[in-house]
Order: sequence, then C-alpha cells, then structure tokens
Amino acid sequence: MVTTRFITEGAHSFLPQDLFIAEKESINNAYNQLVTKQGAGNDFLGWLSLPEEISTDDISKINCVASRLQAQSEVVVVIGIGGSYLGARAVIEALQSHFRMLEANADCPLVLFAGNNISEDYLYDLQKVLDKKEYSLIVISKSGTTTEPAIAFRIFKEHCEKKYGKEGAKKRIVAITDRARGALKKSADSEGYDTFVIPDDVGGRYSVLTPVGLLPIAVAGYDIQLLIKGARDMREALLTQTHIDNNPAMQYALIRNYLYNNGKRVEMMVTYEPRLYYFIEWYKQLFGESEGKENKGIFPAGATFSTDLHSLGQYIQEGERLLFETVISVENANHTLPIPFDEQNIDGLNYLQQKKIHEINLTAEIGTRIAHIDGGVPNLRIAIPNISEVTLGELIYFFEFSCALGGYLLNINPFNQPGVEAYKRNMFKLLGKPE
Repeated sequence: MVTTRFITEGAHSFLPQDLFIAEKESINNAYNQLVTKQGAGNDFLGWLSLPEEISTDDISKINCVASRLQAQSEVVVVIGIGGSYLGARAVIEALQSHFRMLEANADCPLVLFAGNNISEDYLYDLQKVLDKKEYSLIVISKSGTTTEPAIAFRIFKEHCEKKYGKEGAKKRIVAITDRARGALKKSADSEGYDTFVIPDDVGGRYSVLTPVGLLPIAVAGYDIQLLIKGARDMREALLTQTHIDNNPAMQYALIRNYLYNNGKRVEMMVTYEPRLYYFIEWYKQLFGESEGKENKGIFPAGATFSTDLHSLGQYIQEGERLLFETVISVENANHTLPIPFDEQNIDGLNYLQQKKIHEINLTAEIGTRIAHIDGGVPNLRIAIPNISEVTLGELIYFFEFSCALGGYLLNINPFNQPGVEAYKRNMFKLLGKPE
C-alpha cells in the first residue's frame, strides 16, 4: 500500500468543479496511450515495468559490486550528467546526513560526482582530494562520448591508473553503459572493467531504478530493495486504479495541464526539507526534458522553503500570476531536537518551547500555503510520512508516470530531447571538432 498522498484542496478555487468529468476523455486517452504502449516514444517505456522486472540476481550483483567498492574506498566518484547522475544524487542526498562530508568515521564511502560540468577548477579540486583518498570510479554513459563525462573520465581514469597501476585501477572502475555498442562499452571490454547495462528502452531521466541509480545508491549504504518496493507499490496503485477519482498521477497530470492552459506557465516545486534539494533538481530535468518541446510545456522551477521565502517569497506573493506551487510535504522528521528554555527570553521564543521544531516547520508550510493561495497561487500538495527509501521510490515512480501522462496531454513525445543537441552542435563547431 502506498503512503504518498496527493492533495488538491489548495487548487480547488482555481479549477472548475467538473474538471475531472469535462476532461475525462483526454486523460483516459493519455492513460491508455501510456499503459498500452501505443503513444509517441513507446520504444522508451521500459521504465514502466522496471520495479517488477528487477530480479533478485540483478540486485545481488549490484550489492556485490557495491560491497567491493565500499571495502576499498573512502570516496566513490560517480561520473555522469543529467539522468546519469541526478536520480542517484537525489536519493543519496535525501537519505544521508546533511553534513555527511564531515563524518570521518562513516560506515560507507562518501559519494561525489563529476562529469556534470566542464569547470576546470572543479576537476582540479576533486583531483587534489583524490590524491589523498582511497577511491573508486563509477562511470555512466550510454555512448561514452558525451563531452562533460568523457572529459572527466579521461582525467580520473589516468589518475586512477597512475595511483593504483593498470591492474589495480581495473578493480576500481565500474562502467554502466550500452549493452553492445559505444565508446565506453568498447573501453570497458578492452580494459576488463565490471559493467552494468543501461536498458535500450529506458531514457536517462527515467533510469534511476536501473543500475544507473541503484549502484551509486547501494555504494552509499542505502537499501535499494526498499527503494524498488516503494516504486513497485506505486506502480501497482497507478495501474489498478484506472479511474481519475482514485488515480493521483492522472489527477496531477490533468490539473497541471489545466493550469498551464489557463496561464500558469511555471510550476514551483517546493520542499521544506533541504535534503530534498536534489530531488527537485531531478524533477526539473524529468519534466523539463520531457515536456519542453514544440514551443510547449510548463517551466519547472524549484525552491526550498522557508529559506527561499526570504528571497523569492515577495515575488511569489505579489509578482506576475504565472505560477503554481506543488509542495512535497514531509509529515514527520526522522529526529527530535528540543528547543531550550531561556529564563531571560530576550528573543521571545519561550512560547515555542513545548513545540517540536518539525511542528513549527509544518506550521510555516500551512501559513505559507494559505498566503500564496490568497495571493492567487494555486497550491498542490504531495504528502509523504517521512523521507525513506520506500517513500522516495514511491515519489520517483509517481513523477515518472505523471510526467509521461502530461506529455501525452500536450500531444508531444515525452521521451525524446531533440533540443539538447543544439548547444552541442554549436560547441563542437566552435571547438573545431572534426566532422
């Protein structure tokens, strides 16, 4: 049974009462295109069944390699860009301590990321760190020729071989790549690296439940079986509840589409928990690459409240009425920390002394939601009981399913990304890349 709840009451005043009835045919058509695999991009629907198809043997192999990397490494560097790193980073950073980088005695390696930018200073600084640490590499790319990760892999492969020798490096490099072709596959076969396959029918931004996401998450010490369980539970709920009144993904997709068609062109994905920052970054790629084409699509933005209320709050409250909010609401904290009593009470906070800090955070969420609704900002809410492998698995599958439905409501292919190549063509031309 899923624990994630989709709550629409904060948008009711902005929606027609008969929306689900009036748009029943359009959302049913989108749903049927997806689940029967008859829609555009249907050769990239392997993610739909991933939670059911991941075998015990697959999980065992991932955990076995993860254990080896853990045993030999203080740091594991994940080299990838876009969907090749965002899903893993979203889950790891949601589950780990906010200050994991300062925990010298942690049980598992610190997972760092490279190949997601072309900053020379970033690569230099990371190399200096690796000079002093025992480390391993996970390189993720279907082609092996994407510029950002390819540069990073060249640098750190050379560094690894100089530090550990060719044979030693071979045991410290794992490649996640295409089954049969591409530069990284060729290199991995030639060098004898352990490899995992990126399925042909799963695009990068939908790949977190493949080895692309599962291996780094396992290396960081988290239970990938529970993550898969959460996704499996959500999958079952979305595939068995075929009526919009009971299907939260259909509701979310349809409400987003209605708001978009009525002038709300920006979705602000909001969290009140800083550890979900990279989950929102993953959401931004998922929806931005899936919907943003043919001059269509909601612009996906993100914010962490209450922090960003002190920077963006004024605009959200009184700026252009072009956005709506979706709040990922975490109902329970994983820890308790009391507010001390102060006899002098100079700051006037003694009235909060009997309250939990998380209760105050939730109250800030409620107060903000009311203010923004009053200011003309529709509010949707996705509530989870806590942050855990299970709830993150539920959220991942919920957003993937909803995003696909949203693409079909826009009458576009939600699984390609032709516009991404435009900057690459210009960059290659300016760099003088041979034809």
